[in-house]
Amino acid sequence: MKTYWYLTRASGAVALILLTLALVIGIAAIGRLATRRWPRFAVDGLHRTASLLAIAFLVVHIVSAVLDSFAPISLVDAVVPFAGTYRPLWLGLGATAFDLLVAVAVTSALRVRLGHSVWRAVHWLAYAAWPIAILHGLGTGSDVRQGWMAAVYAGCGATVAIAVLIRVSLGWPGDVRWRLAGLGALAGIGLGVALWLPRGPLAPHWARRAGTPARLLAPVRGT
Repeated sequence: MKTYWYLTRASGAVALILLTLALVIGIAAIGRLATRRWPRFAVDGLHRTASLLAIAFLVVHIVSAVLDSFAPISLVDAVVPFAGTYRPLWLGLGATAFDLLVAVAVTSALRVRLGHSVWRAVHWLAYAAWPIAILHGLGTGSDVRQGWMAAVYAGCGATVAIAVLIRVSLGWPGDVRWRLAGLGALAGIGLGVALWLPRGPLAPHWARRAGTPARLLAPVRGT
């Protein structure tokens, strides 16, 4: 059904935007960002709300993808990384990002029982979930070449890059190794994606190379 097709892509885009918002707020919170108008508890509340909404839209994204009859995606494929046959690598990355976010949400709910050190160690997984989600969307999504989706990816990437640059610049040169590591990771991810896109999702026949089953490609060739 086209309804599920559109719902899958729309919910995925919204989830990515919300995840980016949560990540940027988290980066700002590391520096204990707060003002009179936005005290610390308000910043934490906004961060929590954006994170939960991102997970909620991810659930919609997963359920609509499973219900869509076009791609052979089961619920197990959507939550167990690299278990499916439809674009297994890229779908597996999406499942990995979802599992990481669920782990962060569960440990946040059990923060008092787990202790701050355990919670914080797991919470860092949220920072890994964002680039994994970006790769999932670029590798699996069929809207990569569309202007609106390209704008979403570019906007999310630029927002995170600006947040990291601002965070790294505050308090320089204290903890210089961590700051340089952050800059290196940012530059490495950006350069890697820029070099990969022309040879990957933007190149011809990406659907076949990404792992789309041949029986699903046959109708496309016929048209």
